[in-house]
Amino acid sequence: MDGAELAYDTALSTLLAVLVYVLVKVSLDAIRQWRARISVLIVGSGPVGLTAALVAVRSGKVLKLTVLDERYRTALLCRPQQIALDPRSVRFLLRLGVDFDNMEGCWRGEHFFTKVGVFQEHLLSILEQKRQKVEIGVHLGTKFSEEYLRRIPGGAWPKVIIIADGSCGDSCSVLGISSDYIVESCHAYGANATIERLDQRQVPTPEIKAHNLYFDLSAYGVDALKEPRNPTQPTAKPGFHLKIYGTFRNRYMALACTAADTKMVRFLRHTANSSIMKNIFHQSFNAYKTDIEPRLNDLTLHHMQCSRKLFEIMLSHRRVSAAYIEGDNVAVTVEGEAARVLNFDTGCGVNLGMRGLESLGTFIYKTATALDQNDVFEALSAKIQHSKQVAETFRQTGLASTLFE
Repeated sequence: MDGAELAYDTALSTLLAVLVYVLVKVSLDAIRQWRARISVLIVGSGPVGLTAALVAVRSGKVLKLTVLDERYRTALLCRPQQIALDPRSVRFLLRLGVDFDNMEGCWRGEHFFTKVGVFQEHLLSILEQKRQKVEIGVHLGTKFSEEYLRRIPGGAWPKVIIIADGSCGDSCSVLGISSDYIVESCHAYGANATIERLDQRQVPTPEIKAHNLYFDLSAYGVDALKEPRNPTQPTAKPGFHLKIYGTFRNRYMALACTAADTKMVRFLRHTANSSIMKNIFHQSFNAYKTDIEPRLNDLTLHHMQCSRKLFEIMLSHRRVSAAYIEGDNVAVTVEGEAARVLNFDTGCGVNLGMRGLESLGTFIYKTATALDQNDVFEALSAKIQHSKQVAETFRQTGLASTLFE
């Protein structure tokens, strides 16, 4: 055998060895990823927390799932507030196995409206059905605290912790995550009102929207029709936008307008007369309510509470929305109103929380199959970027899509 043949055989043998090594490594990595399973802890069993639980189960990478909530089942499921699920949220939930046909509520187009308690009970029933595939523990009446963490045996900490305990929760502080928020304007002004009438039924109803509203404030010296116009300034979207939502018993109203320096807006932002806004909501409700519900009159007006004046609509989102606890090798993500919240209730707060969950399945998969800390950090970085994008998108266009259109 001459030198050329020897070199050829050596090169071929080396190539075959490399190919075998690559094939074995790829196969072992594929098997490792396929078999990878982790433990996940979710703090909060509200709509976002329970939806996060379904996302975790659907990821196929969860061996043990634990859901905690300091509220007991009765307090959790009797909540009368109504939630509105837009088409995007509906499609997301359908992929998770939510059966809207077997849930109390109503449709308008592709939007679905139901009560918070009904929605939570349905998600709990789905989780109950998943126990055959995943070890699931739902512990209601159990508070997430430093004492709870101390009771976890060494080495048994969950790989992923999802915080979804709402805007008033303190679970992030238990884990040492900063409580700082970034507060940004949504370029709009708004006001809210609530009406509780115990003689009405707790029945979910579709939202009612009205646009381009003006109010007769001439009695207070404000005439919208004589508003001076500045030709050098771009024309703002005219008038106010109204949304009426909630059940017949618990009615809510949101009134908003794009930020504009008009005489009427200035007056309603700075007036000290609280009866003006109450009168606006009173007249608006009677003008746009459904035909089958009673009007508000002077005798029932005391059932309504509302903002004293227009205020700037602000979105607060957590400066740190994900973290890594190095000593225990735990990845933490913050979701729902624990991550971002409006100072203005439009009835779409759950939808804002659902947006954040759209990247949760990928985050869990990448964390479960990570080879080292760098892979976990990449998963955390992607989750943080998505959380920021959710906040920025809503700040720019959220009110337009949920209230102004």
